[in-house]
Amino acid sequence: MTSPLREYTTISHPEPDTRVWHEVHGEGQPVVLLHGAFSGASSWGGQVPALVEAGRRVFCPERHGHGHSPDVTEEFHYADMAEETIAYLDEVVGGPADIVGWSDGAVVGVLVALRRPDLIRRLVLIGQYFNSSGRAVGGMLDALGTDEEMKAFFAAEYATESPDGPDHFQVIFDKTMAMIDSEPEIDLGDLSAVTAPTLVMQGDRDEVTLEHSLGVVAAIDGARLCVIPGSHLIPIEAPTAVNAVIAQFLTED
Repeated sequence: MTSPLREYTTISHPEPDTRVWHEVHGEGQPVVLLHGAFSGASSWGGQVPALVEAGRRVFCPERHGHGHSPDVTEEFHYADMAEETIAYLDEVVGGPADIVGWSDGAVVGVLVALRRPDLIRRLVLIGQYFNSSGRAVGGMLDALGTDEEMKAFFAAEYATESPDGPDHFQVIFDKTMAMIDSEPEIDLGDLSAVTAPTLVMQGDRDEVTLEHSLGVVAAIDGARLCVIPGSHLIPIEAPTAVNAVIAQFLTED
C-alpha cells in the first residue's frame, strides 16, 4: 500500500497557479470527497480508511479559503467552487471519478455534474438542499449567525490549518454566511440534466427537509434516497452506516 500524499498542488482556477492543499490515499479507481463549509480534508476521517480498504484511490481536495488552502477571492460562490473542482479533476485527478459531496460539497458536486458530466461516474450527495425551499428550519445553519460557541469551534479549527492566520477567519466567516444566505437557488427541474447514477443521503434531522430530498431523487433519473438516523453530521456520527451505503452504491451495477 502506498503512503498517503498530503501536500499543495496547483490548478488553473480561480487564477493561474492557484495553490490548493489535497490528500491522496490508496490505489484504485478514483473517488473525490468534497467537504462542506468551515471544514477540509480532515472532516472525511471516518470515510477515507473504509474507501481505501474497498480498493479505491481517495482524493480529498481543500477548496481555496478552506483547510490549508489559502484564500484568493473576494467572495465565495458555489459556481466558482465548481469551476475550481473541475480544474482539479482535469488537472490533478486526470479524468472522471466518483464524487461524494457533503453539505456545500454536494452543491459543488451537482454543479460539476451539470457542467461537465464527462467527469463524474457516480455522484453521492449528503445532507444538502439545492434551493432555499428545502432548507430545514431550526438547524445548525440558523444557529450559525448567533451561536458564539459554534463559531469559536470553527475558528479554532481554522487557526490550526490556514496559512492566512487566525485573524482571517472573520473574513471567511462573513463570506461563507453571505453565500449561504443567498445560494444555492437551483430549480430542481434542472437536475433532470444530471446523467450520473446518483445517491442522495441525509440524516433524519438534517439541514435539508425530507420532502426536498425526495424532490431531488424524483428529478434525477434513477436516483436513490437513503435516510440515516442523525443530524447534518452523519458521516461523523454514523460512519459505519454511511460507509456501507456509499460502498454498496459505488460498486453496484
